[in-house]
Amino acid sequence: MKLSTKGRYAVMAMADIASRHTDKPVSLAEIAASQNISQEYLEQLFSRLRKAGLVTSVRGPGGGYRLARDPDEIFISDIISAADEPLSVTRCPDGDGVQGCQNGEACITHELWSSLRRQIWGFLSSVTLGDVVEKRNLALAAEVRRSTAMPPRVARG
Repeated sequence: MKLSTKGRYAVMAMADIASRHTDKPVSLAEIAASQNISQEYLEQLFSRLRKAGLVTSVRGPGGGYRLARDPDEIFISDIISAADEPLSVTRCPDGDGVQGCQNGEACITHELWSSLRRQIWGFLSSVTLGDVVEKRNLALAAEVRRSTAMPPRVARG
């Protein structure tokens, strides 16, 4: 499985904001120091998170970023998608497709890895930022949401 730093750092930064339990904007410098992430890297990520409607920015002294929605309404898959982070499990450049898998054909284990990617994405699509911050039992929270007939979320990447 491949999830590079973009997705992981975006989730960490969003969790940092959510864990502060305040409406006060949080500066990227504060997040960078707290999470040991480069402020320049965070600037790139937060541009994407803002465009995706996950955070709002406040300019000027005391400015920074706030969550655009309640942490219980932000799914981890939303954050990873906003960071433009594909979830790769197969060697196919098109994810569940077969481009380049093995001479344009699906390899013998392709469906295994594709199914694993779909399972992982399903899990990330049923765990909220609130679940992470409140240290809820993530497997249980995900199972409860899946069992309450939550509509499936489309996986990117």
